[in-house]
Amino acid sequence: MRRSPRVGVWLPPLAPSIFLLGLFVAGPILWCFYASFTNSALSGIAARRPKFVGLDNFTTAFTSPDVAASLWLTVVFVVLSAVVGQNSLGMLLAVFLQHRGKLLRGIVGTVVVAAWVLPEVVAAFAIYAFLNAQGTLNEVLGWFGLSQNWLYTAPMMAVVLANIWRGTAFSMLVYQAALSEVPSDLVEAAQVDGAGPVRRFWHVVLPVIRRTVVTNLMLITLQTLGVFGLIYVLTAGGPDNKTRTLPLLMYEQAFKFGQIGYGTAIALVLLVLGAVFSLVYIRSLKAEV
Repeated sequence: MRRSPRVGVWLPPLAPSIFLLGLFVAGPILWCFYASFTNSALSGIAARRPKFVGLDNFTTAFTSPDVAASLWLTVVFVVLSAVVGQNSLGMLLAVFLQHRGKLLRGIVGTVVVAAWVLPEVVAAFAIYAFLNAQGTLNEVLGWFGLSQNWLYTAPMMAVVLANIWRGTAFSMLVYQAALSEVPSDLVEAAQVDGAGPVRRFWHVVLPVIRRTVVTNLMLITLQTLGVFGLIYVLTAGGPDNKTRTLPLLMYEQAFKFGQIGYGTAIALVLLVLGAVFSLVYIRSLKAEV
Protein backbone atom coordinates (compact mmCIF):
# COMPACT_ATOMS: atom_id res chain seq x y z
CA MET A 1 0.00 0.00 0.00
CA ARG A 2 1.40 3.37 -1.02
CA ARG A 3 1.92 5.73 1.91
CA SER A 4 1.26 9.47 1.59
CA PRO A 5 4.27 11.76 2.09
CA ARG A 6 4.77 13.13 5.57
CA VAL A 7 3.78 16.71 6.33
CA GLY A 8 7.40 17.60 6.99
CA VAL A 9 8.23 16.63 3.39
CA TRP A 10 5.60 18.56 1.41
CA LEU A 11 4.91 21.50 3.72
CA PRO A 12 8.24 23.42 3.53
CA PRO A 13 8.24 23.91 -0.28
CA LEU A 14 4.56 24.88 -0.22
CA ALA A 15 4.84 27.20 2.77
CA PRO A 16 5.55 30.41 0.74
CA SER A 17 2.54 29.76 -1.51
CA ILE A 18 0.28 29.02 1.47
CA PHE A 19 1.48 32.19 3.19
CA LEU A 20 0.83 34.37 0.12
CA LEU A 21 -2.61 32.82 -0.44
CA GLY A 22 -3.49 33.47 3.17
CA LEU A 23 -2.19 37.04 3.03
CA PHE A 24 -3.71 38.17 -0.29
CA VAL A 25 -6.78 35.90 -0.69
CA ALA A 26 -8.01 34.65 2.68
CA GLY A 27 -6.94 37.83 4.52
CA PRO A 28 -9.14 40.30 2.57
CA ILE A 29 -12.09 37.87 2.67
CA LEU A 30 -11.80 37.51 6.45
CA TRP A 31 -11.51 41.30 6.91
CA CYS A 32 -14.54 41.80 4.61
CA PHE A 33 -16.47 39.26 6.71
CA TYR A 34 -15.53 41.11 9.92
CA ALA A 35 -16.32 44.60 8.51
CA SER A 36 -19.75 43.51 7.30
CA PHE A 37 -20.83 43.08 10.93
CA THR A 38 -19.71 46.58 11.94
CA ASN A 39 -20.70 50.17 11.17
CA SER A 40 -17.22 50.86 9.75
CA ALA A 41 -17.06 54.06 7.68
CA LEU A 42 -14.57 56.01 5.62
CA SER A 43 -14.51 58.97 7.97
CA GLY A 44 -15.79 60.10 11.33
CA ILE A 45 -15.83 58.26 14.62
CA ALA A 46 -17.04 55.03 12.94
CA ALA A 47 -13.81 54.98 10.93
CA ARG A 48 -11.70 55.19 14.10
CA ARG A 49 -13.77 52.97 16.36
CA PRO A 50 -16.25 50.84 14.39
CA LYS A 51 -18.94 49.15 16.46
CA PHE A 52 -20.42 45.69 16.11
CA VAL A 53 -23.94 45.98 14.63
CA GLY A 54 -24.80 42.30 14.20
CA LEU A 55 -26.87 41.51 11.12
CA ASP A 56 -28.04 45.09 10.54
CA ASN A 57 -26.05 45.50 7.30
CA PHE A 58 -27.40 42.22 5.90
CA THR A 59 -30.95 43.06 6.97
CA THR A 60 -30.65 46.37 5.15
CA ALA A 61 -29.18 44.65 2.08
CA PHE A 62 -31.83 41.92 1.86
CA THR A 63 -34.68 44.40 2.23
CA SER A 64 -33.22 46.99 -0.14
CA PRO A 65 -34.81 47.24 -3.61
CA ASP A 66 -31.46 48.61 -4.87
CA VAL A 67 -29.62 45.41 -3.90
CA ALA A 68 -32.36 43.22 -5.40
CA ALA A 69 -32.25 45.21 -8.66
CA SER A 70 -28.44 45.10 -8.81
CA LEU A 71 -28.43 41.37 -8.06
CA TRP A 72 -30.79 40.75 -10.98
CA LEU A 73 -28.75 43.00 -13.29
CA THR A 74 -25.58 41.13 -12.27
CA VAL A 75 -27.14 37.76 -13.13
CA VAL A 76 -28.37 39.11 -16.49
CA PHE A 77 -24.97 40.61 -17.26
CA VAL A 78 -23.11 37.38 -16.38
CA VAL A 79 -25.47 35.04 -18.23
CA LEU A 80 -25.69 37.12 -21.43
CA SER A 81 -22.08 38.26 -21.69
CA ALA A 82 -20.15 35.30 -20.25
CA VAL A 83 -22.26 32.12 -20.34
CA VAL A 84 -23.94 32.86 -23.68
CA GLY A 85 -21.73 35.44 -25.40
CA GLN A 86 -18.09 34.72 -24.58
CA ASN A 87 -18.54 30.96 -24.24
CA SER A 88 -20.55 30.44 -27.44
CA LEU A 89 -18.54 32.85 -29.59
CA GLY A 90 -15.26 31.46 -28.27
CA MET A 91 -16.38 27.93 -29.17
CA LEU A 92 -17.55 28.99 -32.65
CA LEU A 93 -14.26 30.76 -33.38
CA ALA A 94 -12.22 27.80 -32.13
CA VAL A 95 -14.18 25.34 -34.30
CA PHE A 96 -14.06 27.67 -37.31
CA LEU A 97 -10.29 28.12 -37.06
CA GLN A 98 -9.48 24.46 -36.27
CA HIS A 99 -8.61 23.34 -39.80
CA ARG A 100 -7.98 26.72 -41.42
CA GLY A 101 -4.72 27.97 -42.85
CA LYS A 102 -2.01 29.49 -40.71
CA LEU A 103 -2.51 32.98 -42.21
CA LEU A 104 -6.25 33.08 -41.48
CA ARG A 105 -5.77 31.70 -37.96
CA GLY A 106 -3.09 34.30 -37.32
CA ILE A 107 -5.21 37.23 -38.53
CA VAL A 108 -8.39 36.22 -36.69
CA GLY A 109 -6.49 35.24 -33.56
CA THR A 110 -4.62 38.55 -33.47
CA VAL A 111 -7.82 40.59 -33.87
CA VAL A 112 -9.65 38.66 -31.15
CA VAL A 113 -6.75 38.54 -28.69
CA ALA A 114 -5.99 42.25 -29.18
CA ALA A 115 -9.22 43.17 -27.36
CA TRP A 116 -8.32 40.80 -24.51
CA VAL A 117 -4.82 42.15 -23.89
CA LEU A 118 -5.98 45.77 -23.76
CA PRO A 119 -6.24 47.24 -20.26
CA GLU A 120 -9.84 47.30 -19.11
CA VAL A 121 -10.09 51.10 -19.14
CA VAL A 122 -8.59 51.36 -22.63
CA ALA A 123 -11.00 48.71 -23.93
CA ALA A 124 -13.90 50.59 -22.32
CA PHE A 125 -12.92 53.87 -24.02
CA ALA A 126 -12.57 52.05 -27.34
CA ILE A 127 -16.09 50.59 -27.14
CA TYR A 128 -17.36 53.97 -25.89
CA ALA A 129 -15.96 55.60 -29.02
CA PHE A 130 -17.78 52.97 -31.08
CA LEU A 131 -21.19 53.20 -29.35
CA ASN A 132 -21.67 56.82 -28.28
CA ALA A 133 -23.91 59.28 -30.09
CA GLN A 134 -21.08 60.51 -32.35
CA GLY A 135 -19.42 57.09 -32.58
CA THR A 136 -18.48 54.85 -35.46
CA LEU A 137 -21.61 52.71 -35.25
CA ASN A 138 -23.88 55.72 -35.59
CA GLU A 139 -21.84 57.04 -38.51
CA VAL A 140 -22.72 53.83 -40.37
CA LEU A 141 -26.31 53.52 -39.14
CA GLY A 142 -26.90 57.20 -39.91
CA TRP A 143 -26.92 56.30 -43.63
CA PHE A 144 -30.09 54.30 -42.94
CA GLY A 145 -31.61 56.74 -40.44
CA LEU A 146 -31.08 54.34 -37.50
CA SER A 147 -28.54 56.28 -35.43
CA GLN A 148 -29.17 56.70 -31.70
CA ASN A 149 -27.23 56.92 -28.44
CA TRP A 150 -26.89 53.22 -27.64
CA LEU A 151 -25.43 53.87 -24.18
CA TYR A 152 -28.75 55.49 -23.18
CA THR A 153 -31.32 53.61 -25.24
CA ALA A 154 -29.85 50.11 -24.70
CA PRO A 155 -27.28 50.42 -21.88
CA MET A 156 -27.33 46.79 -20.70
CA MET A 157 -26.94 45.51 -24.25
CA ALA A 158 -24.01 47.93 -24.71
CA VAL A 159 -22.09 46.68 -21.66
CA VAL A 160 -22.91 43.06 -22.54
CA LEU A 161 -21.50 43.50 -26.06
CA ALA A 162 -18.45 45.27 -24.64
CA ASN A 163 -17.72 42.38 -22.28
CA ILE A 164 -18.24 39.82 -25.04
CA TRP A 165 -15.88 41.72 -27.33
CA ARG A 166 -13.21 41.97 -24.65
CA GLY A 167 -13.43 38.49 -23.13
CA THR A 168 -14.09 36.11 -26.03
CA ALA A 169 -10.37 35.57 -26.67
CA PHE A 170 -9.96 33.62 -23.41
CA SER A 171 -12.68 31.11 -24.31
CA MET A 172 -11.36 30.83 -27.87
CA LEU A 173 -7.84 29.97 -26.67
CA VAL A 174 -9.14 27.45 -24.12
CA TYR A 175 -11.30 25.69 -26.73
CA GLN A 176 -8.55 25.73 -29.35
CA ALA A 177 -6.31 23.85 -26.90
CA ALA A 178 -9.13 21.42 -26.01
CA LEU A 179 -10.06 20.69 -29.64
CA SER A 180 -6.45 19.90 -30.48
CA GLU A 181 -6.55 17.09 -27.88
CA VAL A 182 -9.64 15.36 -29.33
CA PRO A 183 -8.49 11.99 -30.81
CA SER A 184 -8.75 12.26 -34.58
CA ASP A 185 -9.61 8.55 -34.92
CA LEU A 186 -12.87 9.10 -33.02
CA VAL A 187 -13.90 11.90 -35.38
CA GLU A 188 -12.84 9.91 -38.46
CA ALA A 189 -14.77 6.84 -37.25
CA ALA A 190 -17.92 8.94 -36.84
CA GLN A 191 -17.37 10.42 -40.29
CA VAL A 192 -17.04 6.92 -41.79
CA ASP A 193 -20.34 6.00 -40.10
CA GLY A 194 -21.99 8.86 -41.97
CA ALA A 195 -22.20 11.49 -39.20
CA GLY A 196 -22.24 15.06 -40.48
CA PRO A 197 -20.21 17.94 -38.99
CA VAL A 198 -22.94 18.90 -36.51
CA ARG A 199 -23.51 15.34 -35.29
CA ARG A 200 -19.76 14.71 -35.03
CA PHE A 201 -19.35 17.83 -32.92
CA TRP A 202 -22.38 17.15 -30.72
CA HIS A 203 -21.93 13.40 -30.14
CA VAL A 204 -18.15 12.99 -30.38
CA VAL A 205 -16.25 16.23 -29.79
CA LEU A 206 -18.43 17.87 -27.13
CA PRO A 207 -18.47 14.87 -24.74
CA VAL A 208 -14.66 14.68 -24.95
CA ILE A 209 -14.16 18.36 -24.07
CA ARG A 210 -17.08 18.54 -21.61
CA ARG A 211 -14.86 19.09 -18.57
CA THR A 212 -13.04 21.90 -20.39
CA VAL A 213 -16.36 23.56 -21.25
CA VAL A 214 -17.48 23.52 -17.62
CA THR A 215 -14.10 24.75 -16.39
CA ASN A 216 -14.14 27.58 -18.91
CA LEU A 217 -17.70 28.52 -17.90
CA MET A 218 -16.68 28.68 -14.25
CA LEU A 219 -13.62 30.84 -14.95
CA ILE A 220 -15.36 33.38 -17.21
CA THR A 221 -18.39 33.53 -14.89
CA LEU A 222 -16.26 34.36 -11.84
CA GLN A 223 -14.25 36.87 -13.88
CA THR A 224 -17.39 38.56 -15.20
CA LEU A 225 -18.95 38.79 -11.74
CA GLY A 226 -16.14 41.16 -10.78
CA VAL A 227 -16.24 43.41 -13.86
CA PHE A 228 -16.23 47.00 -12.66
CA GLY A 229 -14.07 49.32 -14.77
CA LEU A 230 -15.67 48.39 -18.10
CA ILE A 231 -19.20 49.26 -16.90
CA TYR A 232 -18.10 52.27 -14.88
CA VAL A 233 -16.35 53.91 -17.83
CA LEU A 234 -19.19 53.16 -20.27
CA THR A 235 -22.26 54.05 -18.21
CA ALA A 236 -21.22 54.53 -14.55
CA GLY A 237 -24.20 52.30 -13.69
CA GLY A 238 -26.73 54.49 -15.52
CA PRO A 239 -28.86 55.69 -17.00
CA ASP A 240 -31.36 55.43 -14.15
CA ASN A 241 -29.27 52.61 -12.57
CA LYS A 242 -30.05 50.26 -15.48
CA THR A 243 -26.48 48.91 -15.51
CA ARG A 244 -25.65 49.21 -11.80
CA THR A 245 -24.43 45.70 -11.05
CA LEU A 246 -23.38 44.58 -7.57
CA PRO A 247 -19.71 45.69 -7.92
CA LEU A 248 -20.86 49.23 -8.83
CA LEU A 249 -23.43 49.31 -6.00
CA MET A 250 -20.76 48.07 -3.58
CA TYR A 251 -18.37 50.81 -4.73
CA GLU A 252 -21.10 53.44 -4.47
CA GLN A 253 -22.07 52.51 -0.92
CA ALA A 254 -18.52 51.99 0.36
CA PHE A 255 -16.60 54.84 -1.29
CA LYS A 256 -19.16 57.46 -2.37
CA PHE A 257 -21.39 57.26 0.70
CA GLY A 258 -18.61 56.10 3.05
CA GLN A 259 -20.52 53.07 4.42
CA ILE A 260 -17.70 50.54 4.46
CA GLY A 261 -19.62 48.06 6.63
CA TYR A 262 -22.66 48.06 4.36
CA GLY A 263 -20.47 47.94 1.25
CA THR A 264 -18.65 44.84 2.52
CA ALA A 265 -22.01 43.19 3.26
CA ILE A 266 -22.91 43.71 -0.42
CA ALA A 267 -19.49 42.29 -1.34
CA LEU A 268 -20.35 39.11 0.58
CA VAL A 269 -23.63 38.87 -1.34
CA LEU A 270 -21.54 38.96 -4.52
CA LEU A 271 -19.25 36.28 -3.05
CA VAL A 272 -22.24 34.04 -2.33
CA LEU A 273 -23.53 34.58 -5.88
CA GLY A 274 -20.17 33.41 -7.23
CA ALA A 275 -20.32 30.36 -4.95
CA VAL A 276 -23.80 29.50 -6.26
CA PHE A 277 -22.59 29.64 -9.86
CA SER A 278 -19.56 27.52 -8.94
CA LEU A 279 -21.70 24.88 -7.21
CA VAL A 280 -23.93 24.62 -10.29
CA TYR A 281 -20.89 24.00 -12.50
CA ILE A 282 -19.32 21.52 -10.05
CA ARG A 283 -22.57 19.57 -9.73
CA SER A 284 -22.76 19.33 -13.53
CA LEU A 285 -19.52 17.33 -13.33
CA LYS A 286 -20.59 15.27 -10.33
CA ALA A 287 -20.99 12.12 -12.38
CA GLU A 288 -17.35 12.36 -13.46
CA VAL A 289 -15.71 13.65 -10.25
